[in-house]
Amino acid sequence: MRLDKYLKVSRLIKRRSVANEACDADRILVNGRQAKASYQVKVGDVLEIAFGQRTLRVEVTQVAENVSKADAPAMYKELV
Repeated sequence: MRLDKYLKVSRLIKRRSVANEACDADRILVNGRQAKASYQVKVGDVLEIAFGQRTLRVEVTQVAENVSKADAPAMYKELV
């Protein structure tokens, strides 16, 4: 699954267009490297998302096309 779609489906970012812009602005790292929106997300990848002053680190635990809002947090594990 593409990185921008994963961010939207997992509800880490609300809209795919916003996820795309975040990738273009180099605010998203995958396994410590800058990633484009077309990056293919795999289970075990570590994503770092810069939200202004705060950075969110998560590990991908599941990749699924359609997920309900209640099940979205199960797609990733937040890292400290």
